[in-house]
Amino acid sequence: MRRNHSPYAVKRIKGWWNDLLVNHFFVKHFDRLGQHPMVVEPLSAEIFGRNIEAGDYLHLISSKDNPVRLTTWSGKGMDGKITVGNYCLMSPGTTITAADSITIGDNCMFAASCYIADSDWHGVYNRLRPFRCTKPIVLKDNVWIGHGAKVGKGVTIGENSVVAAGAIVVKDVPDNVVVGGNPARVIKTINPNRRMLKRERLFEDGEFYLQNQRDLDRYVLSGNTWWGWLRSMLFPTRED
Repeated sequence: MRRNHSPYAVKRIKGWWNDLLVNHFFVKHFDRLGQHPMVVEPLSAEIFGRNIEAGDYLHLISSKDNPVRLTTWSGKGMDGKITVGNYCLMSPGTTITAADSITIGDNCMFAASCYIADSDWHGVYNRLRPFRCTKPIVLKDNVWIGHGAKVGKGVTIGENSVVAAGAIVVKDVPDNVVVGGNPARVIKTINPNRRMLKRERLFEDGEFYLQNQRDLDRYVLSGNTWWGWLRSMLFPTRED
């Protein structure tokens, strides 16, 4: 299909059903989940373990073929914890796994298929006993993790910093830089004095933002009809 043929009413029904799934199933996997979570395909997200918390306006985009995974491991000598701040975005395939502690600040963004883990899971010499090689990870406010990037144990990534697509981060990253490569190194600096728009700006008036989204959907889908939608599904043409 070249465009969405569904009537606005279908969009609203799908939205209502999605909200029901979020409130009835998704939120119950968290020890704490803040206000107004926005979750795409909530049943596909894999949230496993205790001590998982997230703040307000979590925007999580999951899919059946590329789910978002948040996992903590608990047991003898370990009690993993994941803490996510406000206004964070997680794209399809984001995987965050903690045997110790992963702390994520406000306004952080995770592009598709990035991976963050605070453990090597097995030692180099003793490969029989897992979880003995763990160190906490900290992502400060407004960090952006690029597509397919990986962040290893014990790493702190500074405020406003960006991890380029495909980078492998094994050492601390200072504030206000872009890092890339394997292992990641600083490839650019960010001017801390320049005005920076963060995700929180979208939600300064949360209800106004949500109403704008509804108005946009109504406008984009305004010309669609039930008959046209059914015809496009049953008898599609090249113009659809």
